[in-house]
Amino acid sequence: MHYKFTIIVPVYNEEDNLERVEQELLAYTKIASVPSSVLFVNDGSKDNSQQLIETICNRNDAFNYILFKENRGLSAAIKAGFDYADTELVGYIDSDLQTDPQDFNLLLEHIGEYDLVTGVRADRKDSFVKNMSSKIANGIRRAFTHDGMDDTGCPLKVIKADYAKRIPMFKGLHRFLPAMILLQNGKILQVPVKHFPRIAGTAKFGLWNRLIGPLMDCFAYLWMKKKYINYTVSKSSK
Repeated sequence: MHYKFTIIVPVYNEEDNLERVEQELLAYTKIASVPSSVLFVNDGSKDNSQQLIETICNRNDAFNYILFKENRGLSAAIKAGFDYADTELVGYIDSDLQTDPQDFNLLLEHIGEYDLVTGVRADRKDSFVKNMSSKIANGIRRAFTHDGMDDTGCPLKVIKADYAKRIPMFKGLHRFLPAMILLQNGKILQVPVKHFPRIAGTAKFGLWNRLIGPLMDCFAYLWMKKKYINYTVSKSSK
């Protein structure tokens, strides 16, 4: 089958969630608005995640994986997914499934006109501390980037692959994906999506990397914005 959309699933110690991830994503591929495949990116898990991933991929033609030699973080996993995907559209969803894969169809409705469409968790099912730290972090980021996005941490996005592959990713920059599309003169949109409590596994982000980390990353973004190279080729012999 010729796939048009690759769903990247970063994985780090999510053995308790992976069979549910398989069920939900397999169900989505059957109702997806475009032919869709799944790419697990195992970020050096220390549990039984890799064995489960290989079993899942062996029984599903649309599922593939890459395995990191060591843990490199969420931004690296997303970047690797962008690099390895061979479809015209890419997206990602967290393996905790706090967002619904079927909502990808809501985002895909708009991807023709826009270059990145991100979900925004309208009714978050997280703790008070997590919600407040995310709101503060998003406010700080908006002040630096002026991207107009309310929830860049939402783990449900669709991006045109040619834009995604040009993003110079570094640690923490997954929070700035909409801003990085704007640097390429692309168009971005946010769409409300469903959100659920985490059922299994443990969260990988605490107060430090939800609040202090993003603040530090804002300065890295400002540096990159100042140095960013953007060009348009008007003619070529190739």
